[in-house]
Amino acid sequence: QTKTGIALLYDEVSENAYDIRLKLTKEVLTIQKQDVVCVSGSDHSANHRTVTLRRQPVGGLGLSIKGGAEHKVPVVISKIFKNQAAEQTGMLFIGDAIIQVNGINVESATHEEVVHLLRNAGDEVTITVQYLREAPSFLKLPLGSPGPSSDHSSGTSSPLFDSGLHLNGNSTNTAPSSPSSPIANEPKYEKRWLDALSVPLSMARISRYKTGTDKLRSNAFEVLALDGVSTGILQFYTAQESADWLRAMSTNISDLTLQNMKMANKCCSPSDQVIHMGWVNERLEGTDSSQLYKFKFLALKGSSFYIFSTPPVSTLDWVRAEKIYNLCEVLFKIHKLWLADDCWLQANLYLGIHQDFDFEDQRPYCFSVLVGHGKSHYFNVELGSELAVWEKSFQRAIFLEVQRTGSKTYMCSWQGDTLCFTVDFALGFTCFDSKTKNVLWRFKFSQLKGSSDDGKTRVKLLFQNIDTKQIETKELEFQDLTAVLHCIHSFIAAKVASVDPVFIDSQSIARKYMYSN
Repeated sequence: QTKTGIALLYDEVSENAYDIRLKLTKEVLTIQKQDVVCVSGSDHSANHRTVTLRRQPVGGLGLSIKGGAEHKVPVVISKIFKNQAAEQTGMLFIGDAIIQVNGINVESATHEEVVHLLRNAGDEVTITVQYLREAPSFLKLPLGSPGPSSDHSSGTSSPLFDSGLHLNGNSTNTAPSSPSSPIANEPKYEKRWLDALSVPLSMARISRYKTGTDKLRSNAFEVLALDGVSTGILQFYTAQESADWLRAMSTNISDLTLQNMKMANKCCSPSDQVIHMGWVNERLEGTDSSQLYKFKFLALKGSSFYIFSTPPVSTLDWVRAEKIYNLCEVLFKIHKLWLADDCWLQANLYLGIHQDFDFEDQRPYCFSVLVGHGKSHYFNVELGSELAVWEKSFQRAIFLEVQRTGSKTYMCSWQGDTLCFTVDFALGFTCFDSKTKNVLWRFKFSQLKGSSDDGKTRVKLLFQNIDTKQIETKELEFQDLTAVLHCIHSFIAAKVASVDPVFIDSQSIARKYMYSN
């Protein structure tokens, strides 16, 4: 998707926001800032422009100003009136900060002081200006080029409202003065949007949360490139604008990730293909609140589920994953609780019921991956569509691995005997003596009617005898019971999917949620 638009760049330190222009292409997000550039003539000073204004009997200096030291911003030109002194110079622009008035430095002056100085400066006023690229949004400076503007100024000046200097002021000369006009040799200037920062979107990540917290930014997010370069906090005027930009950027990042996957898969065997990969936030257990969540890069490739701190760029990078788990032995789980709460919240909003609950403290779109020895990883993604993709991708990767593997055998014991327990895609469950290899019992998947475990090492499997219809209980002990239970789940789910794929699709929580919204 390609897209352009105006947004705000929010500075968390100063708590100010200023206007920027965003340009989104397939591969890059560019941030542009307005600046005044010299388009012809010799520019002696790129930053400062010195302009002489001749006060006119009607229209005065032809400009209005805002700001002042009391608001920790310089005094800036907020309006330029058509066909009046300031506009006729061709060298002054809305957003220019006034540095000097007739040689007097006013960078630390209050609004009222600058107004007084300009109104009492005589018929010819020389001002030095510099364009304020990061004008705080509270000044509400118009972004367009100067145009006709009516006089909204009152007798009292205010730092956040325009003080008009297009009145006569204290002119000593009642005769009409010649208009201010650009001299032929003088440089010509234009206000333009200039590229300030370009962020490559390949392997980039997006965050809507204040760093390390559960606090959701209002209509704002941050984009971080693979090398860590950040756009800063991009703030939008409406929730709809924010959602549209978030979706557009996420789509472009996903498309580039797909390209990277295709390139990586050219170097991999058919049994070791990347099924899906992307950024998530992982919740860190047992840490202070400032490090509640951390960015992690997940990948489903071949027989394994990988967790990285940074994306794998080369073939060698795959061995440096923080964690690697066998796909048959993990269990993907969406957190239904939030989805239910959200549907209830949606219904309340639809009915116009407003209740005082702080919904900023919980992250939506969360899933867990349960691994061996009862451990788990808790992840969050930015969009519901991403959650649906992860659910489908885990399902597909696990089913492919089950079909490739065919069977998995685990060492176990019961009443002092060392046994082997096999889960087989075609045959079901088989238990045999590890020494003699004699089969002790065998059941199909369809014969498993229930199970219970002690949460540690021991499990009871309840099978129905085909002939007698009686339930037979088989007890076994495993070193890593969780991994075995996940493996049983994976094989049965893959078996059901091979027989009835529509049933598996109907169980998708994330896609149901996306459809309902």
